[in-house]
Amino acid sequence: MQNQMTLEFFIPHAQEGDYLTFPFTMPAGVESFTLRYRYTHRSESERRSDRATFLAQQEINIIDLGLIDPQGLQVGASGSNKHEITITEQRATPGYKPWPLTPGEWRILAGAYKVAPAGVTVTYELEFSFKSRRWFKGDLHTHTLASDGVCTVEELGQRALRHGLDFLAITDHNQMIAGETLPQPPGLTLIQGMEWTHFRGHANFLGVDRPYDAPFAANTFEEVQSRFISARQRGALISINHPYDPDCGFQFDLNRLPFDILEVWNGPMRESNLHALGFWQRLLASGRKIPICGGSDYHRDSPFLFLGGPTTCVYAMSAAPGDILAALQQGHAYITFAPDGPTLSAGVGGEAAILGDSLPWREGQCLQISAEGLIAGDVIRVVTGQGSEAILEAECAGRMGATHPITAPGFARVEIYRAFLPGIPKLPALLSNPIYFDYP
Repeated sequence: MQNQMTLEFFIPHAQEGDYLTFPFTMPAGVESFTLRYRYTHRSESERRSDRATFLAQQEINIIDLGLIDPQGLQVGASGSNKHEITITEQRATPGYKPWPLTPGEWRILAGAYKVAPAGVTVTYELEFSFKSRRWFKGDLHTHTLASDGVCTVEELGQRALRHGLDFLAITDHNQMIAGETLPQPPGLTLIQGMEWTHFRGHANFLGVDRPYDAPFAANTFEEVQSRFISARQRGALISINHPYDPDCGFQFDLNRLPFDILEVWNGPMRESNLHALGFWQRLLASGRKIPICGGSDYHRDSPFLFLGGPTTCVYAMSAAPGDILAALQQGHAYITFAPDGPTLSAGVGGEAAILGDSLPWREGQCLQISAEGLIAGDVIRVVTGQGSEAILEAECAGRMGATHPITAPGFARVEIYRAFLPGIPKLPALLSNPIYFDYP
């Protein structure tokens, strides 16, 4: 696929004072787009005197720059003072907006402010960087002082970077936030969201500015249902939060509400999370394909609560919010207890499959597992619809690779258990989404 393109256009003097557009094709799958342009701005002439030689410069051409997307919307304009711009979905050169780089015919806007009598040739150099799957670490459940947290969004972002996170969802209680108002510090993707908070349950609506129009308050199930249906129709990723929390568990009928993912790991691992994990296992065993996520539910630092505790690791096409949320919805993710916790890669021998994928089951298939960041005593388990099996215990710190046969249709997922404190039973240090094996 072509990564670079050069276009040349001649502007005659007769078009001085006109705004012109020059088309180009944005390929599919572009993560970052850079545009550079050049032209003869000044003429030079030599002048001599008895004592010196002067090089006189005269401004003869001024060509302004702008960009228009396939829908005819202005992405940005920068006059003639910038000769290079870069745009991604989450950040852009000042004067331009972060913008989805949708494939199709885009147009360069050229303002022929001043054109020499002989005309001017303008050269545009286009550079495309394409998306590719890679791992991103983030926290999908955080609060700021807009609700009951103690940090501003900016402070949360700085903390996230210090913790080694790549993305952060801002999910204040019943507070909507527009994506374009979020700061985007280099190296961090901030995702707009809100935690719909009700006496009988909490849910995150992620990735849209306004999941519904009515107030959050709902006194009947039909009113609750309408909030969820509206969020789904507007493209939000819906997460059911801490369903078994003793103080704010989810009491509504999940069979009558649309949702995409289940938060089985909320803050420190504890009994309510283990109940959520058991509930999810029962859903999987019944044939449901429900992805999971985790989030710290961060409000402020405490001895056991920190940003990225737990961390959701997502195998996404880019750091753009839409790509991260799409990967979550597809189950291309696992949860680890902290940003520096163990990491996992899992697939099926001879097949292009990753976590969250579905394959036809056949005899002889094996789950291939690779884990890093282990410590001595870590236990790796494979969980299927038939039960849970410990396949090995780490003898020392390091990494491991193993295979496990898939003997029946259903699913297979990986858990890593660790003894975090002496005398305390081992608890999950990592939970993965399954790979599904469907009846052929």
